[in-house]
Amino acid sequence: MADTEYCRRTAVTGLSVSPTDAARLRELVDAWKRGCQLAVNEAWGVCHTRSEVQQLAYDRLREETDLGSQHAVLATHRAAEAIKRAREREGERPEFTTPTVAFDTRTMTVFDDHTVSLTTTGERVRCDLKLSDDGYQSRYLDDDEWEPAKSTLHYRDGEFTFHLGFRTPRPAIDSPTEGATVLGVDLGVENLAVTSTARFFGAGELNHRRDEFEEVRASLDATGTRSAARTLRQAGERIDRFVRQRLHEVANGIVAEAVEYDCELIAFGELSEAADLLPEAETYHEWLFERLLSFVEYRAAEEGVAVVEVNPEYTSQRCMECGFTHPQNRNLDESQFECLKCEASAHDDYNAAKNIAFRCVRRGPLSSRGLGAAACALQSGLVTPDDGFTPYAELSEAPRSD
Repeated sequence: MADTEYCRRTAVTGLSVSPTDAARLRELVDAWKRGCQLAVNEAWGVCHTRSEVQQLAYDRLREETDLGSQHAVLATHRAAEAIKRAREREGERPEFTTPTVAFDTRTMTVFDDHTVSLTTTGERVRCDLKLSDDGYQSRYLDDDEWEPAKSTLHYRDGEFTFHLGFRTPRPAIDSPTEGATVLGVDLGVENLAVTSTARFFGAGELNHRRDEFEEVRASLDATGTRSAARTLRQAGERIDRFVRQRLHEVANGIVAEAVEYDCELIAFGELSEAADLLPEAETYHEWLFERLLSFVEYRAAEEGVAVVEVNPEYTSQRCMECGFTHPQNRNLDESQFECLKCEASAHDDYNAAKNIAFRCVRRGPLSSRGLGAAACALQSGLVTPDDGFTPYAELSEAPRSD
């Protein structure tokens, strides 16, 4: 089954490790960092796909490190991912200093007694998982529907933690009929996402923390000491955790909105076009949009909601009330949409979200996937091409739940 056909979760646990096993795991961490760096050095400027980097660097890793065969493979894959990200961000050659190691089902075994066996550079070690008081990890450990998947060992301040991955096949989604209702979502820089039902997910804290991190990065890069590099790494890990948590919150909120308004479809502007239409967007925002879309897709699948992308061109300039389209309808300085023809006004991101939903309706069914929509959900009613706006109070079955 393809990787995209799984829903994934991560349960963070502590590890109870004996002094002997701790030494073995530290040796593995050191060998892993060295192996990843060797693979990057070998492939930088030459190739970046997993298969290419593995073919190029695997033999060297086996000769020059103590990594076992499967961990050598995983290290080349990790190097390929780092190279790809650096290329996308036009960054410098990656440096592997973070004390982490990737595991898969060949290099780890999770047992029913909540212990885990891990491959090292020597003998395997078996450790107790230290579960949190609320026991949220048990929801996956003790549920046969979730199987262990790619995981990561972390070492910090003398302690080991294990980010234990799980996966389960995505629920099958019945193709929405042509009478489906669609929720439109507009992506942006000031507001990460705005729905056609007028729910706003701000990006202020994300942007603020990123700006702070860039200032710290500039200062520490200028210092150039090992201590500065360690501090920078820790700061980067903190912001990564915050970003992931925020994206999960936004994704859950978008899907909750679709469920509340009985939407069978969620429509985004095509990511390949969305960033180009935002003059203030950077590579960082493109990455945010991609991650958010992936989070929404697997969360929506659990609720039986499909996710589609539509052409976002002119959605920020078109008036949802009368259809008049003009660049000057949008006041970028005030984030306001004011139609030059009918004088209708709204927040520009909200207007764009409604247009994205409406475009999904107007383009008709997608014959290749059997998806179609007849109405777009707004905060107070439905909009259809034929009937116009209908308040929920006038519908026989209001799509909004109590």
